[in-house]
Amino acid sequence: MPKKSSYSLPKDIKLRKNKEYKRVYSIGKSFANKLLVLYVGNNKENKIKVGFSVSKKVGKAVIRNRVKRLIREAYRLNQNKIKKEGISLIFIARNRAKNASFIEIEKAVLDLLKKGIK
Repeated sequence: MPKKSSYSLPKDIKLRKNKEYKRVYSIGKSFANKLLVLYVGNNKENKIKVGFSVSKKVGKAVIRNRVKRLIREAYRLNQNKIKKEGISLIFIARNRAKNASFIEIEKAVLDLLKKGIK
């Protein structure tokens, strides 16, 4: 089997289970701007875990998948700027994100990371 590209997020840093998402929603703090909402919570592991969520209110599947790809890529390119360990992050797209360019989404991600991780 061919080796996976280093351009993707590794599976071990992704939030994957509903239980993990619910835990961050319940204990985490939220930060928001026009395009995105960020939930930040602690986790027991010594690494940063991240999840992405796009509601059906944003649009149909093609639009939701595009928005999620843009958010994921903006995070992937800037994840090295996060110095804190043992936190879980969930990025949630707002309705305005469906019309946003990559540059706008990247600015929104950076803004939320600056607000949420001090």
